[in-house]
Amino acid sequence: MTLKKIFLLLFVLLITSITLAQNNTTNEYYRHLRYNHVSPFIKIAGTYPIDATTAKNTSHYIFKYNDKEELIEIVNHHYFTERRHPLASIGAYRTIITYENDQETRIYLDKNGKRVMNDRMVYKEVFTLNKKGNYAKLTFFNVNNEPMESNWGISEYNWFKKKKMVIEKRYNLKNEPKNISDYFEFGITGMMFRKDGTPIANYNLNEELKITNNSEGVASYQDSYDVNGNHVKYTYHDENNTLVMNKFGLSIGIKEYDALGNYIKQVSYDPNMKLLRERDITSNQYVKLSAKASQKDSLEIKRISLGYLIALQELKPDLMNEVMNDSLNKVTLGYSRAHKKEIVTSISRKRMIENAESWNKSNTKFPPKPSNQIIILDIYHRIATVKLYSDNWVEYLHLIKLDDQWSIINLLWQHKDINRYPY
Repeated sequence: MTLKKIFLLLFVLLITSITLAQNNTTNEYYRHLRYNHVSPFIKIAGTYPIDATTAKNTSHYIFKYNDKEELIEIVNHHYFTERRHPLASIGAYRTIITYENDQETRIYLDKNGKRVMNDRMVYKEVFTLNKKGNYAKLTFFNVNNEPMESNWGISEYNWFKKKKMVIEKRYNLKNEPKNISDYFEFGITGMMFRKDGTPIANYNLNEELKITNNSEGVASYQDSYDVNGNHVKYTYHDENNTLVMNKFGLSIGIKEYDALGNYIKQVSYDPNMKLLRERDITSNQYVKLSAKASQKDSLEIKRISLGYLIALQELKPDLMNEVMNDSLNKVTLGYSRAHKKEIVTSISRKRMIENAESWNKSNTKFPPKPSNQIIILDIYHRIATVKLYSDNWVEYLHLIKLDDQWSIINLLWQHKDINRYPY
């Protein structure tokens, strides 16, 4: 057999093996991932299962399993924009999961198959399993397969069972103990779980593994989940299991969901169930369009836009200062003689105010009765686009409304006389 035929045979065998592997893959579709703010010890799980047809028309995740019923890939088609916890999200288009001996390895890819960081800001996660098949250790690696720290400065998690608790310890690359996160002071923790894998409570432990208060008087946070897997309640307790206020100013949090499992509302209470605050959860799953602009806004947009020209024409630097936003970006077409090509030139806000002081001091830059015309092209809530015509220029303005005041933030202009341009 020739070398060419051998390579051809190997290629056919490779394609056949990939095809067989794909044929042995089972796909499951879920609207959401189960919420997890406790620990990566908690297995990734989907909630609100749907079929492939429904998935085509909504945000979802695809879980792929091999013929051993092992999860081998997660494809992330979740495009709703509610804020998500780093432990409760993936942050990559594809998660590839492989199994070898006592290790489970996860790597993260973008749509082009390029290695990327996940939401914990690591490139690879390697879980080591104990003899019972439970997670015993998690180590993070960079793209060069070197140990690295996560966004919380953690390089390694260690877990072991003690009575009804799973004990968790965390370390950085210097092997120094780390808190559960950058914003919550729990060191060694003890976790308790329900049979379905959802967490019941997370306890702050001392070196003797006894439940103890942290410096803010909190010793545990406890969670409730509904039958659909939604995280619906969380509470904070001291070492005597008495409700206490946490550092964020609440004791009890209630989360509300719609019929499809979308997180829509959060309500906070003190230990006596006194309402502290409530807020709707912002997301693009429900888009509320802005109402049409008010007459007051339209008139103010015209005043601000024309004010820019009037400030130049009538030498009014205070007016120019009023109408120009601090982040003004004013640009136009220019020509570089050195590079012999067209370029973009810009003028600063400071220069515009200076121009309003003296540029038209001779009163010859404009006709005696300037022709200032304005067309408001669009207003959407707190942003607007305007077209200005003057005797000299045609200009497009972007305006923004900050602290109830409209101002010009972008200005693109060119001379009305197009013969001034070489092309």
